[in-house]
Amino acid sequence: MHEGHRQRMLERLEKAEGSLQEHELLEILLFNAIPRKNTNELAHRLLSAFGSVRAVLQAGMKELAAIPGVGESTAAYLRIIGLFYERADLKAPEPPAAFSFAAFRPYLAERFKDVKEEYVELYSLDARDCVKCVRRFSSEKPFRAAVEPKEISRFLVETKPAAMVAVHNHVEGPATPSREDDDFTAQLEILCSMHNVALRDHIICSPEGAFSYFFSGKLNELSARYNIGSVLGRDRP
Repeated sequence: MHEGHRQRMLERLEKAEGSLQEHELLEILLFNAIPRKNTNELAHRLLSAFGSVRAVLQAGMKELAAIPGVGESTAAYLRIIGLFYERADLKAPEPPAAFSFAAFRPYLAERFKDVKEEYVELYSLDARDCVKCVRRFSSEKPFRAAVEPKEISRFLVETKPAAMVAVHNHVEGPATPSREDDDFTAQLEILCSMHNVALRDHIICSPEGAFSYFFSGKLNELSARYNIGSVLGRDRP
């Protein structure tokens, strides 16, 4: 059973690598360290403990070995990959320490400058709006970014943010939001409010610029309609 699942994951790596989420990348990475067991659960456990693949690969061996299911050899395997990553200087642009639209604009322009398909990224923020981790999602459909509600909820449960920022890119043209983008923002507001998480912004970036739902005023409009408290009538006098 495990061999069939592993083969399917490797086929996805070959044919649609952009669709692999962080826990799936980590699951595949662990295939070599743990050849005879299902690594999916351990991948989720590591992400729950550290918050992101980046943080997993930056963790020390003692920190890694403290996670149930991570033995000394697996901890060493992850640490050596992290060291290789650091020495090879392959790091993607680091997000600003704290969220603001002004700080994120140049970061996102660099992050998405060579991307040829649309993605959604969710940024987990702490109570001071500092970035805890980021997770990228792909819909496997060209020129359309989408994330299933269950994946958004899983992200919120696993990272336990105080607030969240959503970002998606347009491969070409302006960063003007579409009706589908408005619907997605409404969905984000519902899910965030259900988990008691503040939705700080939904940013669209494109080669022609960036659009902020917050600064445009559209986020306030959508929040007033789709915040779960408003939907249930708790905000009425």
